[in-house]
Amino acid sequence: MTHASVIAPVLCVVGARPNYMKMAPVLRAFDEHVPPVPWVLVHTGQHYDHAMNERLFSGLRLPTPQYNLEVGSGTHAVQTAEIMKRFEPLVDDIKPSCVLVVGDVNSTLACALVAVKKHVAVVHVEAGLRSGDRAMPEEINRILTDRISDRLYTTERSALDNLVAEGVDASWVSFAGNVMIDSLLSSKPLAVPPARTLGEHGIDATLIADGRYAVVTLHRPSNVDDPEQLRRLTAMLADAAKRLPLLFPIHPRTRANIERFGFGALLENPKIALLPPLGYLEMLGLMSNATVMITDSGGIQEETTALSVPCLTLRENTERPITAEQGTNTVVGSDQALFVRCLDDILATGGKRGCVPEYWDGAAAPRIVADLYDWLQSRLPADA
Repeated sequence: MTHASVIAPVLCVVGARPNYMKMAPVLRAFDEHVPPVPWVLVHTGQHYDHAMNERLFSGLRLPTPQYNLEVGSGTHAVQTAEIMKRFEPLVDDIKPSCVLVVGDVNSTLACALVAVKKHVAVVHVEAGLRSGDRAMPEEINRILTDRISDRLYTTERSALDNLVAEGVDASWVSFAGNVMIDSLLSSKPLAVPPARTLGEHGIDATLIADGRYAVVTLHRPSNVDDPEQLRRLTAMLADAAKRLPLLFPIHPRTRANIERFGFGALLENPKIALLPPLGYLEMLGLMSNATVMITDSGGIQEETTALSVPCLTLRENTERPITAEQGTNTVVGSDQALFVRCLDDILATGGKRGCVPEYWDGAAAPRIVADLYDWLQSRLPADA
């Protein structure tokens, strides 16, 4: 009997939209590895909209999960506890070789906690990223997941320093590159043209006829749940619309709070196109052709760097410093004057183009799977 035949399935976890882009290339690499690595995909249902998920899964060529825990929304404590309750029986039934988690959402930490308490190895893809801001729930998830993981894959070399400083053994860490960029590069030829996306949502494509436009995303609770901060940011967007059109796929939470706090009038502007949440290929088409991205998303900071599209980040910090040090990202927070200066520079000169970081080359997932296969084999009993 070969080692390949006795490796139990890798139990892979997704819970929210950013996880899908990270998991899709890993699953393909499992299938393409020689020999193939068996896997089982579970969706916790942390964020779940059936129609949107179908579109996202299709766009990313991500297989339908074999299991959906249907956890739904809730406070951080309720959601994390519910995921753990529903995930534990799966671990008992499947008896995986390891549990593979990606990113930094509640599902990442919850499933890692279940695994480690069941004496199942934890593998974390996108390990070691730190913002230094423990007010961010994602920062807590990152720190705790990394500390209980057995094998950690990083997207940038500086992540190793963060992990070692927190007591992680450097031999547990492998610098593999960025699986988000694997998804982006493989999907770019399939991206939906911006004019088509606008047309599908009843927006006249002449809005972007001169080829200059910004794409906006805004969803972090620290930005959209605080009325004063949301007022400040919507005012900044209204000011930006004086310079170029804004295409704003608006998160349901953001839309609800703009209406609840009475800021809707700030965005009632013919140069601001409010769109519903978009599929991955639609969003990729908008980003690829944008003059600038305006965002509070971590993943978009990475994607714009890979696309050489300038990015202005509406946060006070970033857990992805390489996007600002080497890439196209500038962290502007809610500083109106800095935001305007950066935007004017982008419009005048094309802005910051940067370079694509090391190993953001579309081959991160195969590197992860090759290393993980060898690591799992090394853990098999000698007589397996």
